[in-house]
Amino acid sequence: MNPRIIIGLLKETFKEWQEDKASRLAAALAYYTAFSLAPLLIIVIAIAALVFGEQAAQGEIVGQIQGLVGKQGAEAIEEMIDSSRKPTTGIIATLISFGILLFGATNVFAQLQDALNTIWEVVPKPGVKGLVKTRFISFTMILGVGFLLLVSLVLSAILAGLGNYLGSLVPGIQFFWSTLNFFISFGVITLLFALIYKFLPDVKITWGDVGIGAAITALLFTIGKSLIGLYLGNSSVGSTYGAAGSFVVVLLWVNYSAQILLFGAEFTQVYANRYGSRIVPAPHAVPLTEKARAQQGMPRLEELKTATDQDQQTTPTALPRHQRAKRHPAAIIL
Repeated sequence: MNPRIIIGLLKETFKEWQEDKASRLAAALAYYTAFSLAPLLIIVIAIAALVFGEQAAQGEIVGQIQGLVGKQGAEAIEEMIDSSRKPTTGIIATLISFGILLFGATNVFAQLQDALNTIWEVVPKPGVKGLVKTRFISFTMILGVGFLLLVSLVLSAILAGLGNYLGSLVPGIQFFWSTLNFFISFGVITLLFALIYKFLPDVKITWGDVGIGAAITALLFTIGKSLIGLYLGNSSVGSTYGAAGSFVVVLLWVNYSAQILLFGAEFTQVYANRYGSRIVPAPHAVPLTEKARAQQGMPRLEELKTATDQDQQTTPTALPRHQRAKRHPAAIIL
């Protein structure tokens, strides 16, 4: 792929990003994620605990989070996890707590699905069946995240053990194992994004198109992870907001991750429609019309320009809304 094609793809991606108001979608997704983080991590830790044990799994995951959001943010997340784990008495209370936990954990994936549907311009048909399917897919994604995390932790532990053993035998081999560990982590992140793009939205898309978009997203995520980690580690963002500083740090990281995820979705859409097999709605979904886009506050620039030109031709002077209402008193219902 030559540089001209790449530049063209990026320009089209930024254009689609602006038209879809993707930054607004990402901010909303970050809000939902912040409140779903504790129940989501509890389920993921429970899956990883099947192999490592609960304390070891939580310690490893919190350690990974600390590398992303710093010590202050990691402590805030760990406190959220511990608070959500407070034991309940009675079967009914336990079932209610489990239901709330499951709903909170799946809610973030349901919102992510809605954001991806908006970006990829599809609308699922209404009905209880669709709602149940959405929650089932969300729960499946949680299990998938837990499984991928488990695989990543196992591989990292194996590589760390081999690296320590061979390091005493072969000088300089630690760098090789660190590089291998990096590529394995990158592969796991790419696979996670590919699964999200493939199965979460209500569309049909090939693995080839998904793979390219997921790889680009994983690359941006990996680069940004280091940059924002460096920023949070050397700035006073947490102390600036006082008692809410820890939550603000977590929210900043979650918002960045959501922005990257949706930018990757925009890139995947542009690439698939230009050079791939094109994205089409699933059987239980319909395309998003231009009228629906306009009602959601996301009109395309071409459509907006055309409508503006037509209004200027048909209406000599544009009147404010309150003046237009006075011209049609019969339309007011008493």
